[in-house]
Parts: sequence; C-alpha cells; structure tokens
Amino acid sequence: MNRSPVLINYNGELLAAGTTFLNAGSRAFRYGDGLFETMLVEDQQIRLASYHFDRLAAGMGFLRFHTPPGFTRERMTRELIQLCSHNDHRPLARVRLVVFRNEGDIFDPAGSDPHYVIESWPLPKSSPELPPQGLIIDVFPDGHKACGPLANLKSNNYLLYLLAARHAGEQGLDDCLVLNSHGTVADTAIANVFYFRNGRCYTPSLSDGGVAGVMRRHLLAIMPGAGFEVEERTVTIDDLLAADEVFLTNAIKGIRWVAAFREARYKHSLTTALYQKLFK
Repeated sequence: MNRSPVLINYNGELLAAGTTFLNAGSRAFRYGDGLFETMLVEDQQIRLASYHFDRLAAGMGFLRFHTPPGFTRERMTRELIQLCSHNDHRPLARVRLVVFRNEGDIFDPAGSDPHYVIESWPLPKSSPELPPQGLIIDVFPDGHKACGPLANLKSNNYLLYLLAARHAGEQGLDDCLVLNSHGTVADTAIANVFYFRNGRCYTPSLSDGGVAGVMRRHLLAIMPGAGFEVEERTVTIDDLLAADEVFLTNAIKGIRWVAAFREARYKHSLTTALYQKLFK
C-alpha cells in the first residue's frame, strides 16, 4: 500500500512536504527574522505546552510581531495535533513550529503579521530508563555568544549553534559547549547544561546567554519539590571539570547524562534519580 505523502502546515493550509512557500524577499530567508519551537507530541498531547507557547509569545513580543486575533495557542495546538494525525506520526512525534515575518527590507518590513509553518517527524517510544551510554562533549572553539535578552530567544538566526553542532560531528563528539563573550558557559549546540557538585545542582543563569529552554524551566520548577537543591549561577569550564555529574536537557531528549568532558569522567546516579522522577 502506498502511503500518503508527508504534509506540512503553512498558515493553516496543508501542503505536500517540499512545497515552496518562501520567496527571495522573505525576511526570514534574508535575515533570520523569526522564531521556532521544537515540541514533543505524545498521544496527541504537547509536552510542556504552556512553556513552549509562553516562550513563543515572549519572543514574538520582543521581535515586535503583531499577533492577529486568530493566532492563538488553541489554534496552534489544534493544527499541531491535526498534522501529526494526517502524517500518521503517532503516538510520539517531534514537531517544529516556525513563526516568521515574510517580505520587507531591513528597515521596512512589509507587515508584522506572523506567517508560520509546522512540520512533524515520528519518534520511537521513549524508555523509562536513562540511556546507558553517556555523552562525550567539549567546547566549541570558534565563536562566542553575546549576552542579553536576544540570546535567550529560540531564534531562526541559529548560525553559531549550527557551527557548534558541525564541529561536534567533525570531532566525533555528541555535543559542544557554547561559551559567551565572557568565556563562561551559555549552553550547548542543542541543549541547556546542568551539573551536580556535592549533591547540589547548578545551571548557567539566563543572563549568561543561553536559550531559555522549556525543559530547563521545568526542572527549575520541579526539582526543589522532588528533593533536589538547584541554583542558577555563572558556570565556568573549571566548574564542569570539577563536577560530580553533568547532564544536558532539551524538550525532545529530556535529560541526557554526560560521561566525559576533556579529562573529566562523570558518574550519573543523581541524574538517573532525577530522570526517573521526571519520566514518571
């Protein structure tokens, strides 16, 4: 039996994947003028949906988008779920929602109403156990991230992270730390960073330039109630080298433990306990 072609949603219209919907005058294409959210959809529910839509709304406000009455969380949620259903990407899927401004030059956008595109990909069912294989990471050496509110956005201008991910692949690493202009840790190519030291957990402050991750926000909210002390602070490379455990977080993978960073080798007993509480 032939399967239906995979579809995308462009401004509420279902189109075949690969359909062209941008032109050369698009500000998204020219300048990266937009935002995106990558979400986990499980059994027709968006995991951490309120955090994703909070971040998207805050970013759209910062970028001076006009939000028309029909552009609501309820509508986006409905269209995300419908796309997964049309594509038969159930019970678990990765969904990417991109919101962008279309035509206009650098000083004069033709309009500030959001255009959007939604894509979905199937995922295997997640395991209740932390993966036995830890990650190997290092530092991306060829660029630094500026600090400030723009740094916290999930922006379409993603070049620094693309270069960090490419460096990781070329060096046989699983991920790369991205440093800020002060030389301290912002985040990684695809994740936020946490570490345990003497039983207490730490993560870089958002003022240090990392993306405001939804899983990061979720952990900061639930960890104290689950018996884990956690603190936001400036994190240095030396802090990570002296850590007992290091783990990375994002909305799709949840928690992944780090086995090695340069000469440091890590355990993962506290990370495992946290993962099991998070999964439940």
